[in-house]
Amino acid sequence: MRIAFAQTLANLANKDPRIFLLTGDLGYLALDAYIERHPKRFLNVGVAEQNMVGIATGMAEAGFIPFIYSIVPFATLRGYEFIRNGPILHQLPVRIIGVGGGVEYGFNGVTHHGLEDVAVMRSQPSLTVITPADGKQTETALLKTWDLPGPVYYRLGKNDKVSIDGLEGRFKLGQAHLIRSGQDALLISMGAITTEAVKAASLLETKGVSASILVVSSINPPPLMDLEILLPQFSHVFSLESHYTQGGLSSLVSEVIARNGFSCRLVSCGVDRFPHNLSGSQQYLEKHFKISGETFAQTVIDTLRNIQPEPERAPIGV
Repeated sequence: MRIAFAQTLANLANKDPRIFLLTGDLGYLALDAYIERHPKRFLNVGVAEQNMVGIATGMAEAGFIPFIYSIVPFATLRGYEFIRNGPILHQLPVRIIGVGGGVEYGFNGVTHHGLEDVAVMRSQPSLTVITPADGKQTETALLKTWDLPGPVYYRLGKNDKVSIDGLEGRFKLGQAHLIRSGQDALLISMGAITTEAVKAASLLETKGVSASILVVSSINPPPLMDLEILLPQFSHVFSLESHYTQGGLSSLVSEVIARNGFSCRLVSCGVDRFPHNLSGSQQYLEKHFKISGETFAQTVIDTLRNIQPEPERAPIGV
């Protein structure tokens, strides 16, 4: 997704001189497509993410459209107060690019894992939050939102080779996208981990389980209408996110279920807690937290196998 972002931003910068890219001392190879074409509209602020937000805020107030780029936890958490007090409260067009959500930075450890970014960012009502699932959708999302009047947070995956079948780059604010239809379960995924949801659905098919996949890439504004239409059609819904299960996709879906009084059961698949001494590759960690394609599919199978008939209840007051 990083290459798609840099190439699309470079093309947009050809047309609009207000676009400016800042980085917190990383992303050079990924950003080369932009830097080589617009070296005078690029700035490395060093390892100073709070200052980067402050600089971008001033630039936005002066008429620029600044994009700030860093690893997910550095882009969102280190400068969170600055993001809130600057771009959000003043509704300035600062674009925050967080790369490598969830456990994508593997062996770099828990300090480099973005596990709470969507939770803290979606808590700000006037901040647009976008979580593309692949490079093509990254391009579409950027083209449709780069010139919004207020601040935007984009959560991008590291893998530039992923392409989600059925998604075809579709993106629209406030909408989700159904990329696979099935009758037995609804799988709802957010961002780059969608590749594992697709793997899980294919594995489930070999076990005789037919699953639908809904991709949620517009977190704020949320795809309320799409969720309200689909959720009542299933008895079992499974959310998949490379994020803590609190505050992210699972919480969003839970809110819709509770607000509408839907009777479906939601099984939240994500990171419940990250032990400080746990380390490993992205693949190892996804398997450990049961958000890999294989482990996610097994969760679905185990849940459906344990379905118990609803007990008969006497009428209230009898």
